[in-house]
Amino acid sequence: MSGGSIVGVDVGGTFTDLFCFDEAEGRFRTAKVPSNRGDEAVGFLDGLRGFGPVAELGSVVHGTTVGTNALLERKGARVGLITTRGFRDVLEMRRRDRLRTWGLWGDFVPVVERDMRLEVGERTLANGTIREAVEPEAVRAAARALLAAGAEALAIVFVNAYANPANEQAALAAAAEIWPNESIACSTQILPEIREFERTSTTALNAYLQPVVGSYLGKLDDALRSEGFGGRFHIVQSNGGVMSTVAARRLPVRTALSGPAAGVIAAAAIAEAAGFPDVITGDLGGTSFDVSLVVGGKTAIAAQTTIDFGLVIRTPMIEISTIGAGGGSIARVDAGGLLQVGPESAGSRPGPACYGQGNTRPTLTDANVVLGRINAERPIGGKLARLDVEAARAAIDEHVGRPLGLDTMAAAEAILRVANGHMAGAIRLVSIERGHDPERFAAVPFGGGGALHAGALIRDVGLRAALVPRFPGVTSALGCVIADIRHDQVQTVNLALEGLDAAALDRRMMAEAAAARAVVEDAGLAMERVDILFELDMHYLGQTHTVAVPLPVEPREGGTGIDEAKVRAAFEQAYQASFSRLLPGVPARIVSLRTAAIGRRPRFDLRALAPEAGSSLEAARQGSRPVWFGGGWHDTAIYARLALPVGAVVPGPAILEQPDATTVVDPGLVARVDALGNVILERAA
Repeated sequence: MSGGSIVGVDVGGTFTDLFCFDEAEGRFRTAKVPSNRGDEAVGFLDGLRGFGPVAELGSVVHGTTVGTNALLERKGARVGLITTRGFRDVLEMRRRDRLRTWGLWGDFVPVVERDMRLEVGERTLANGTIREAVEPEAVRAAARALLAAGAEALAIVFVNAYANPANEQAALAAAAEIWPNESIACSTQILPEIREFERTSTTALNAYLQPVVGSYLGKLDDALRSEGFGGRFHIVQSNGGVMSTVAARRLPVRTALSGPAAGVIAAAAIAEAAGFPDVITGDLGGTSFDVSLVVGGKTAIAAQTTIDFGLVIRTPMIEISTIGAGGGSIARVDAGGLLQVGPESAGSRPGPACYGQGNTRPTLTDANVVLGRINAERPIGGKLARLDVEAARAAIDEHVGRPLGLDTMAAAEAILRVANGHMAGAIRLVSIERGHDPERFAAVPFGGGGALHAGALIRDVGLRAALVPRFPGVTSALGCVIADIRHDQVQTVNLALEGLDAAALDRRMMAEAAAARAVVEDAGLAMERVDILFELDMHYLGQTHTVAVPLPVEPREGGTGIDEAKVRAAFEQAYQASFSRLLPGVPARIVSLRTAAIGRRPRFDLRALAPEAGSSLEAARQGSRPVWFGGGWHDTAIYARLALPVGAVVPGPAILEQPDATTVVDPGLVARVDALGNVILERAA
């Protein structure tokens, strides 16, 4: 590969997936190598070296789950928080929500312990007036105390700082005089937006992740430099855009769903090119199943996400629902005699029982191996020469079969049905429960295990079809390559709509657009253009919650052309769409201004993934083997999936094998290969 090549790298718990595209020659290569948990740089570099000298690569774009795992496993840094006197418990009080809706008890442990939350005297009013200036020496004293208590990162959050950041900035400057590392920030650098809990939570979680993500990216930077790499290294954000590693170290909270977001971006692009604008993406990896809705070719972006109970991040993210159902999810019979699959996972080490690395408990992968759906002689990823079928059978018998009085095959099928039920429930959550008819949607299963379960999801949820990408196991890595560059900003403005000072709003919008554009243009990746999108958070006076109001304007030399009439029309359209009614006579208010700068990358021509001419269905046939479906063995045709020609039609039951994934064509389904090399699974006529 030449110096014009870009490599997408998705580091998962079991495998590291890579997609390398030479932009000059239009050629691509893929790789899948074992991950090294605890030292991800090993698998990262192993994969890159497979494409030739690392020094000759042009750029590397990485989708990471380091931030996600640190939050879910509560393995972030020890954080100190300096806040306004009287507000140290905002983080713990939250919105007074409950872990168990109907319970009278529960517990919540914030990421910043109470003795690590210190108060100082200062006060800014909601209109931006400073009633009490902060004392720099009080801030320095609090910072010294937190350092002495073992704080590794510092967050400064003052009440109403979004209206006037002067006190926060003065406190930040004072604390920085003695703070020994770069893990220090104030809330107006992270989220200059109204709502004290959300601003405090997002800032605290950013500090919680800074040392972890910073150390991880530092190791990767050092590893790349040791190989002579002189190109650009970027990170995928949770909103599906790309940012520099400098920005990622400063704003690690924006990487909380980095890896899954890259997969959604690629799946949406593949589906739209194939003529499926409405899809439900499903990324099945070793530990989780990540689901997202794509309508009209557009991903759903949420302004706020809850990673786990009480861990609220208010920054734009692709809406992704995650459940603990992956290939490594452990099956067990609980105290009530019910079969459960997940959320505990065997991970990459020791991995499923069939890996032969010491685990004796059955996983979803073990069930697929025993049922004949996974070829034990040719496991994906090249991690093992073969899988131990007898070890998988023994684990299923001991932990599921005997406790439930089932034979091996019935127990394995039960594991599959329970896992499929969990996945179907996740799909219903993002479709039916949000008012969408699943018959309009196709599934896009990817990851190492998604295509194994596509047929069951068509049947159980009533989906239109399933579209299996050409390289499902490296779809997230492909997403890293094709993702646009993106930077989001938000600023609370608190303006009445009636009598709006449009000139003042226009100046604010132009300033925000210029700042966001500068960040994107500094990324150093090839772009065709930079688009600026504006959105307002608005509500009627007296309401608590807001609606997102996209504005049909863009920055030009003479300004945006915004005026009160345009804002009112956009607000009423958005409000009507959300609530099917307006509130005539009630004044409306603009709460916050959101600005997104999107650097549009040159479009990746997905025709590059299509099969080469000259292949045939007969040449792709690799014999048959017995596979268990619906309570019995079926003689099942086996095909080399990548050798199938465009237009090939394969009736079920069949198995399509490739180095990065396995596709199961259930009885009653038919698979066809489209012009881009995707496999479309549909009900047989």
